[in-house]
Amino acid sequence: MNKKIIVLIIAVVIIVAGCVGIWFTNSNNNSNINTTENENSNQNVEENNDENTNDKKIAIIYFSATGTTKKIAEYIKNTTDGDLIEIIPKEKYTDNDLNYGNDNSRANQEQNDSKARPEISNNINTDNYDIVYLGYPIWWGDVPKIILTFLDNHSLDDKTIIPFCTSGGSSITNSLSTLKNYNKNINWIDGKRFSSTATQDEVTNWVNSINY
Repeated sequence: MNKKIIVLIIAVVIIVAGCVGIWFTNSNNNSNINTTENENSNQNVEENNDENTNDKKIAIIYFSATGTTKKIAEYIKNTTDGDLIEIIPKEKYTDNDLNYGNDNSRANQEQNDSKARPEISNNINTDNYDIVYLGYPIWWGDVPKIILTFLDNHSLDDKTIIPFCTSGGSSITNSLSTLKNYNKNINWIDGKRFSSTATQDEVTNWVNSINY
């Protein structure tokens, strides 16, 4: 075979091999770029989801006659960084008012009166909140009537309300039934009862478990 032809063939092979190498390199680069773009896109979606969650404004609104429910409310605030708001009765409850053994005590009379609505002294604005943790002690197995006063005085329709309560032994079940039937336009989330010895970790675990 003529040497010139052999040299020409070798040159063609080298050129073809070079072109293939360049194409392969560009293909890998484009693949890496697309992968990076997809990863960035997924990350942006996750960040947007986090932002949407973080945009939800949270309030922890509670009534506490003895301070037990207040402590749980403060634990929830520590976990959610929501706004802590107390329901303050116009007439403070005394020890005698809370004497369950006295049928004539104020608390007994209120709980036995379906129309009782104790007045609230402070103004509470719920307009800017999407999620409300609503706290109260259990009185006679149910919500204190001042919680119904709060529901009467505030427009909470379509908001998400998460009840929590404190008691020595009674469950939250009856109070949840009362609340859900009292206003059926609220998005009620099943809540939780806490004892007086509940810890920050216990409350934090509960808040994280309901994912709000």
